[in-house]
Amino acid sequence: MIYLGGDHGGWALKKVVKEHLQKQGYAVTDCGNSVFDADDNFPDFVLPVVQGVKADPANRGLLICGTGIGMSIAANHHAGIRAALATNVDYARLARQHNDANVLCLGGRFLDEASAKQMVDIFLTTAVDPNPKYQQRMHAVDGSK
Repeated sequence: MIYLGGDHGGWALKKVVKEHLQKQGYAVTDCGNSVFDADDNFPDFVLPVVQGVKADPANRGLLICGTGIGMSIAANHHAGIRAALATNVDYARLARQHNDANVLCLGGRFLDEASAKQMVDIFLTTAVDPNPKYQQRMHAVDGSK
């Protein structure tokens, strides 16, 4: 399951990403915002996404705001969440491959649709590198040495 959330800054890109994922056959839960609202509060959309991701290790989250920064900060306050802000396809790939990120954050004001779709695809299809150095790093980050 893919949990998707976005505020007014990510509203248009979230719609594009949702449609792209559904066309590929992914099950998507849209956690809002369902209508454009310039006064929305982005942390309201983070909570249902991180709860969905934490419910099953196979779930992934996508959060989109104007820059992706606010969403990544808010998401990373939740235990068990490793949210990564990506600005290009290499960041999206390495977020999964080396850091086992389970939430991808994107900046709706800074990405074109094609780049965002490519980054989402790479994030969702990249496996975590089993190299012990990456595993040790993630255990240390999660506080579970």
